[in-house]
Amino acid sequence: MLKIPKRANAVIHYDGEADVLYVSFGKPKPAEGLDIGDGTILRIDPKTNEVAGFTILDFSRRTESE
Repeated sequence: MLKIPKRANAVIHYDGEADVLYVSFGKPKPAEGLDIGDGTILRIDPKTNEVAGFTILDFSRRTESE
């Protein structure tokens, strides 16, 4: 079972050159990536099973209005 960290500050970074959005919860820590489909990668701390953050590939394509 995955856990969402309580009271962790979200750190958001967008890499415009790579068009990738990175969201991390709390201080940076080692994490394993779990591809949950459609270019979204969930990052999980293997020691605690807490969500360390997530990554969204091709971010601008997903946010363009049609």
